[in-house]
Amino acid sequence: MIDKGTIDKIFDAADIVDVVSDFVNLKKRGVNYLGNCPFHNEKTPSFTVSPAKGIYKCFGCGVGGNSVNFIMEHEQLSYVETLKYLAKRYHIEVVEKEMTNEEKEKQDARESMLIVNSFAQKTFTQNLSESAEGKAVGLKYFKERGFTDITINKFELGYCRSERDSFTKLAEQKGYAANYLVETGLSIQRDNGMRFDRFSERVMFPIHNLMGKVIGFGGRTLRSDKKIAKYLNSPESQIYHKSRVLYGLFFAKKSISKNDKCYMVEGYTDVMSMHQAGIENVVSSSGTALTADQIRLIKRFTPNITVLYDGDAAGIKAALRGIDLVLEEGMNVKVVLLPEGEDPDSYAHKHSATEFYDFISKNETDFITFKTRLLLSDTDNDPVKKANLISDIVRTISVIPDGIIRSVYIKECSTLLSVDEKVLYAEINKIIRKKRDQNWQRQQNAPLPPAPEHVAESYIPASTKFEKFEREIMRLLLSYGPKVLFNIEDENNKQEEVNTANYIIKEIEDEIELQSPIYKLIFNEYSAIVAAGKGVDSTHFTKHENQLISRSAADLLADIHQISKMWSKKGTYIATEEDNLKSTIDNAINGYKYEIVMKILKEIEDEIKQIQNQEEQKEKLEELYRKYMAYTKYKMEISKTLGERIVLKR
Repeated sequence: MIDKGTIDKIFDAADIVDVVSDFVNLKKRGVNYLGNCPFHNEKTPSFTVSPAKGIYKCFGCGVGGNSVNFIMEHEQLSYVETLKYLAKRYHIEVVEKEMTNEEKEKQDARESMLIVNSFAQKTFTQNLSESAEGKAVGLKYFKERGFTDITINKFELGYCRSERDSFTKLAEQKGYAANYLVETGLSIQRDNGMRFDRFSERVMFPIHNLMGKVIGFGGRTLRSDKKIAKYLNSPESQIYHKSRVLYGLFFAKKSISKNDKCYMVEGYTDVMSMHQAGIENVVSSSGTALTADQIRLIKRFTPNITVLYDGDAAGIKAALRGIDLVLEEGMNVKVVLLPEGEDPDSYAHKHSATEFYDFISKNETDFITFKTRLLLSDTDNDPVKKANLISDIVRTISVIPDGIIRSVYIKECSTLLSVDEKVLYAEINKIIRKKRDQNWQRQQNAPLPPAPEHVAESYIPASTKFEKFEREIMRLLLSYGPKVLFNIEDENNKQEEVNTANYIIKEIEDEIELQSPIYKLIFNEYSAIVAAGKGVDSTHFTKHENQLISRSAADLLADIHQISKMWSKKGTYIATEEDNLKSTIDNAINGYKYEIVMKILKEIEDEIKQIQNQEEQKEKLEELYRKYMAYTKYKMEISKTLGERIVLKR
């Protein structure tokens, strides 16, 4: 058995475009990729890969799924064999063993730590907006920096009070286990057992994962004492790994996909200010050098990245070292140098989104040209310095995987450096050959994958009279589950949010028994997760270990239903599905109820017709008529909700 932690690593590493590209020639089409389906013969490409959703779907033959599903189907491997195949490809160690009680506890601990962090975020946010100290210190700071209430609420900013153990005491009083407070880094424990707050007297920046769950915090002190660290981050833990997280990516991922570009900045406030200015496709590495894991996160949504520098020469040269990794991942990297004395935070506060975009478009330069010119300015015509510069640039160009792009840069750098193209080609080819030899040697020493033992089963969706409605309801549940539909007042007259998942689950559980076994399975698991008070994301199902569930989820999410937001030629606004989400959900659920009622009415009619002696079975007949009238009344109520079209269609 492969433990869940390893499986998660494999799923995170196995980029869908990367995996499928080994077998299918894919071409970029908007935010997705298109190619000829490998599972059936076709001349016109209908095989689509969505990096944002992490799924593939052929609209010709209907196959679909995630990275694991693709390899299982294409290579005819079992689930475990596929995991091993991908683990080897991405150099992930696989340890096969039964989970011990300790490992099970570790898995439970992960969930508990997420719950503790969620409580912490809510507490810090409440401190900021409701406590006298939070308003006077934390909120004042954010307001002075020019942040609006909308931005403060969006990023769930907060404040940890100055009392040394105020949060720790509150959390323990609420029943949160001390060991989880310490493991998340929210509390620090002394040798004598006393615990105190790590982030006391700091404004708080929650750090979210791709699903929107709080996995860590960044805390900034407002004191001028130089002995105190200006920024303090959560320590590494089961749920927080700094090298695998990008601040703001949860809020930016849709905009990155839409604009097919990601802007990279340095700090938390840079991200927030650009969002506030209307530029949302921006993330931060939180002041650290970019890692391969962070780059792959961006690559899920776009291959294009523009790095914004604030003009500090020393800082730029230090940051250059991490960009080679970006190029190695096949990303297109550009650089923008902001005016002297400006950083993304200050520039965004002074300019509109249009002005900011205009500045970027006029001043962004491809990374290698930028790096060459920057370093060339420091050589002072010194031959040794220039030779070192050429070696540095050659190493950078050599990591670019695309041969055509490499050749373009060689030509450009040949002109800038006054070096013959042939010399640059020769040096770059030496580096590439050396890397290939090293990779070949590594592969020779690696163990061979096990031989396939059985053919992966193909998924065949259930087909019943009601499947079209069940399919639509499940698609809406997976696509929009966490989205808030409306607010209601609870018994204390407080506003309570009702999201899509809560609404659909209540409607289905009250009156509908799903017929499709696979949709019923997904629905029951979704309901159980919600009932346990846990958050759920569509990736829980697209990456599910049950292959029927993962394939079905990918198939549902690949459905093309949404209309693009746009204005027609006549100036009429065309709303998206998301704009009319509650109406769409109501139509699907009520349409299903209508079909169920029509089925019941038909069954009652048939039963009445079968009664031969009406006098002897008078009571039964009266009961059937009562039921018939009640269901007819219910049918009319649903018809009014749906409109005339449903009745006319029948």
